[in-house]
Amino acid sequence: MSTEMIPTRPYLLRAIYEWTNDNKLTPYLLVNAELPNVHVPRQHVQDGQIVLNIAPHAVHHMVMDNDAVSFSARFGGVSQQLYIPMAAVLGLYARENGQGLFFDPQEYESYQASTADQSADGVQNETDQAADQNAAKAPTKKPSLRILD
Repeated sequence: MSTEMIPTRPYLLRAIYEWTNDNKLTPYLLVNAELPNVHVPRQHVQDGQIVLNIAPHAVHHMVMDNDAVSFSARFGGVSQQLYIPMAAVLGLYARENGQGLFFDPQEYESYQASTADQSADGVQNETDQAADQNAAKAPTKKPSLRILD
């Protein structure tokens, strides 16, 4: 049994999402689009980040669990399936007033390393190895925040 705790990010993300909806605000999700397994429309990525409107009327079939946020949304009239691992979520805030939460990008570094080490036979599977190789190739860059009008 592991003593490693699940990060607080998924729980806080769900709470802020509910808060924005309860107050009739538009929830915007700030995503690091450069991390492995992030599936977002690349044509809208700027400086390695993308801001997504995740209001209930803008998305379909949204699932926000402890591992990822996934939903379908339309971009230029074309429906796309998006997948954002929780480690790639940098923040969630209200478009109207900028209030919300922004997360430490390094929060998941130790968590991901420990969960990869917990494989039954002590050997990482091919998917984990490919993700590790992609992460090693990705340039390390400080996240930046843009103010949207």
